[in-house]
Amino acid sequence: MGKNISIDELKSLINESLDYSKEIKNYLHENPELSSKEFETRKFLIDECEKIGLEIQEVNDSTGFVVILDTKKDGKILGLRTDIDALPILENDKNLKRKKEVVSKNSGVMHACGHDFHMALALTSAKILSQIKEKLDGKFYFIFEEGEETGAGIDAMVDHLKNVKFDAIYGNHVDTEIETGKIAISKGKVYAGCAGVDFDVIGKGGHGSRPDLLTSPINALVAIINNLNQTWATNIDPNEIVTLGIGSINAGFASNVIPDKVNLKATLRFFEDKVGENALEKLKVVAEKTANLYDCKIKFNDYTRVVAYPVSNDEKLAEFAIDSLEEILPNSLVYEDVSYGSESFYGYGKICPIVFAKIGIKNEEKGYGAGAHTENFDVDNDGLYYGLSSALNFLINFSRKERNNDWA
Repeated sequence: MGKNISIDELKSLINESLDYSKEIKNYLHENPELSSKEFETRKFLIDECEKIGLEIQEVNDSTGFVVILDTKKDGKILGLRTDIDALPILENDKNLKRKKEVVSKNSGVMHACGHDFHMALALTSAKILSQIKEKLDGKFYFIFEEGEETGAGIDAMVDHLKNVKFDAIYGNHVDTEIETGKIAISKGKVYAGCAGVDFDVIGKGGHGSRPDLLTSPINALVAIINNLNQTWATNIDPNEIVTLGIGSINAGFASNVIPDKVNLKATLRFFEDKVGENALEKLKVVAEKTANLYDCKIKFNDYTRVVAYPVSNDEKLAEFAIDSLEEILPNSLVYEDVSYGSESFYGYGKICPIVFAKIGIKNEEKGYGAGAHTENFDVDNDGLYYGLSSALNFLINFSRKERNNDWA
């Protein structure tokens, strides 16, 4: 059986590792890679894990991988997950108030969602737990997931882990709405589900002087949008939250040429699995029937699917995480409304209880607080201390064999 680890001892270990954690985060920020192309990121992370002496597991058909710390003692099996990809954004070298400490060296690619921070937190957690391995029980899995932004890696990762008898998996994400030093852990829903919408409306184009001889896909798309708006206003149960956000319309290139096809891209957001699935099917029916009235056809592209289901924390696990947080960081807990954003972390809920925390990285005085997925996005590295404290105290407390009887 592992030995107790005092809060003071854990805080000391975290403080001793902060410089390492910040260096890792800054290096990764300077060297971002897009979803499913995280080749150098993966190599760097694996090299660091091998230095720590951890077991590496490959994941089939994925740039993601798993790292295991095995205490060789009976106990719980716990996971800590991080995402590893960046976004196709040209970074501004300033945040909201001043020049950033580091910026991307890969022009047009940026860690604009904090995944560099998440990786540093996971790697530092692995390093600290390895240092106190003799005081721990069970196994710890550090999950490095490919392509969270596109949903590309979650299925392969869940398939790889499906036979592991996890007791819990912990995840986290930086939050620009929460002040540095604060952590949000919800009992229940955390993120919405997301369905992608991407379709072409195909007609018959030609010279704009004779639209009577053509079949305009633009006219059909205008009607589709109007009918979708009407459907959402009158044919969606008002008790079922489903939002439709149209993000892109691509149609034609000249004023006197009617194109052969136009494209629409959008997303649906929802909080119940079936509600989202049904809404997506309703959208497809409306689009196809409306296109037929205009003698056009619809081609649904691969993105037209449920990309992510809602993320919901296991309530008892969330209560345990909150207790662990209050133990190491009293008065740091804040409550936040459920987010309409989405997260591939939902996939781990298929195999075990999950809990997801949001880490505050907002500091207006220093210019930290620009929204995620924007060029001015910047994180307060001081948030690493609080994120590490929350994750590690949860993992350590929950892994203790003497806590088994407290969990049913």
